Formats: sequence, C-alpha cells, structure tokens
Amino acid sequence: MNCWKGGSQVKLRVPVPSTIRKLRSYYAPIEGRAGKLRLDFNENTVGCSPAVLRAIRKLTPEQLAMYPEVQAPTARLARWYGVQASELMLTNGADGGLRQIVDTFVEKHSAVLLVEPTFLMYRFNLEMAGAEIQTLRYDDKMKFPLENVMKALKQAPRLFFLANPNNPTGTLIERRVIRRMLESAPRTLFVVDEAYFDFSGVTVLPWIRCYPNLIVVRTFSKAPALAGLRMGCLFACPEVTGLLARTREPFPVNVAALAAAEATVRNHSQVKAYVAEIARARELVSEALMGLGVKVYPSATNFLLVDFGARASRILHELEKRKILLRDRMSDFGRTGFVRVTIGTRPQMRRLIRSVEQLW
Repeated sequence: MNCWKGGSQVKLRVPVPSTIRKLRSYYAPIEGRAGKLRLDFNENTVGCSPAVLRAIRKLTPEQLAMYPEVQAPTARLARWYGVQASELMLTNGADGGLRQIVDTFVEKHSAVLLVEPTFLMYRFNLEMAGAEIQTLRYDDKMKFPLENVMKALKQAPRLFFLANPNNPTGTLIERRVIRRMLESAPRTLFVVDEAYFDFSGVTVLPWIRCYPNLIVVRTFSKAPALAGLRMGCLFACPEVTGLLARTREPFPVNVAALAAAEATVRNHSQVKAYVAEIARARELVSEALMGLGVKVYPSATNFLLVDFGARASRILHELEKRKILLRDRMSDFGRTGFVRVTIGTRPQMRRLIRSVEQLW
C-alpha cells in the first residue's frame, strides 16, 4: 500500500471538540515581509541591539544541545524588574503566557469579560476554552466604558483581560481607574497586558503585592525587538505563579531568547532611544494625516489608529504595491475606514507620509 501516491484522500474520523470546530483561526502576518516597510504588526522597525546579536553568537554548541536552564536567568531578570524570582514567570512570548493563564484559570462555561476591540488572542484563547464571554465595547470616540465595566464586575466574572494601552485603539486607562476596578472585584482575576509599557510609561506592576487577583503581562516583542525569539513575562504573587507553574510546559523559553532578553535589559539605553524616536515620529505622522483630513485617534503606543474613510481599501492596496504594509482593522469596527499604522523612525514615516499624500 503506497500512502504517498496521488496525494491525501483520507478523512479524519476522530471526534473533534465543538469549541475547536467553531473556533476562528488567528491569522499571523503575511509571509514575505522582510525588506518591506513593516508598519502592520507593531514590531520594532529598526531591529534588535548589537548587544543581542553578540549574546546569541556567544552561545556554544553544548548550550544548544541542552534543554534551557531558566532559574538563573529568571532571577537576574526579576532583579532588573524589581520583583522576586517567585513573582516572575518567563513564557514563550506574551501569547504563550496568555494561553497559560486561560489554561490555568478558565473552565468550560466560565464567565469572562472583554472590552472590544482589543487584542484578538484574548478571545481566541477564551473561545478555545469554551468560556462564556461577556463583551463590552469602546465607543465611537474610543472611550473605555468604565461604568458598564463596573456593572459587569459586580457579577464576579472569572477573568478580565485588559490591555493597557489597548490594541488597536491605542488608548490608555489611568491607574486610578484600574485600582477602582480591582478593588471592586476581588474574586475576578485581572490580567493587565502591558505589551506597550515602554511607550506609555504607565504600569501597575508594583501592585502584584497588593492585589493577589492581578497578573501583569509584558513582552520583549515590541520596543526590545525580539519578536522573532518569542519571550514574554507574567508577573503575579507567588500563589498565582505557583498555580501557573502547574500548567507550564517543561521548557517554554529557548536558550537564544533567554540570552537575548538578558542582553536587552543590560543595554536598555538603545530601547529608550528607540522609544524616544517613536514618540517624535508619532507626532509627525499624526500631524501630517490630520492635515489631510484623516481622523487620527490619540495613542500612547507605537501605533496610531486612523480612519481613512472610503479610501481605506485603495490606500492599503496601493501602499502594499510600494512595499509599505499597514494593518486593516475595519472588521473590528464593523465599517470601512479603520487602519492601524505602526510607527517607525522619522525617515521611515516620511516615506509613508509622501506615499499617502500622493494617493490621497
């Protein structure tokens, strides 16, 4: 019997859970992005620091042959963040951490809360777990629906994912508002995703010692420029990290990611310089697009949410021909127009501005 001849003609007869049958796939960035102006997935548009490359080159054949040892790197990174090693868990990107949180705390039919539009992986993981998702919405001005959230929290949902700043709106929730929500719902696990902390400068990380129902998520994929290596962090009180450890893979973080993360924090000045450049470039783009009559929403991140109106699809298509990639977010809002623009350096953004002006 030759199973290879003629291609696959077989059909799976193994039962598949209904949650998986109903699940919508998450589509990663399109392939072939290298060499283009990558303004679509909020990555660092310059690249990692030379210190990171040096650290990776120092890895020995033996280190690559061994399973990674994480205790010592975890302790060193914890000191840099100002926490105890028992309060930090390293994960396979922030995405891996989000999946682990859901695996640990959410059961089928668990009530959970989301305010959308927000990071798509929250809903993806919750739907896969079979959770009952209550959804609230940002309004037309991208205002967070605080009072509706407070009402929903009275029902003590199992979990509340909160991106701060939020993706794709770019909006930032004040710490006093987060404290009010936390104190109102001690039986709800708050997951505050600070993927864009380097750009916003606002954090609730020290609060993990005040609120046992708080997990803070960080990533090395944005300003630190390690998206290709997948390194994330979960911060929580030791009781919570102990529970998370029960669902953790044996070796979730690879040795290259560990070396790169340590090199990044030892040479953090380059990250700070990049963040400062992005802030200046963001203002440049915002002013230029508003000068064309484009609606631009305020942002505390390395991206802008803009409304190109009826021109949006054409502009996206024509920019792609010019090897400039933006992110279509129209489906998030149920109408045409919305596009997310990652902010790069000022020279990169001047290239974008020139192209948009020509196409407008």
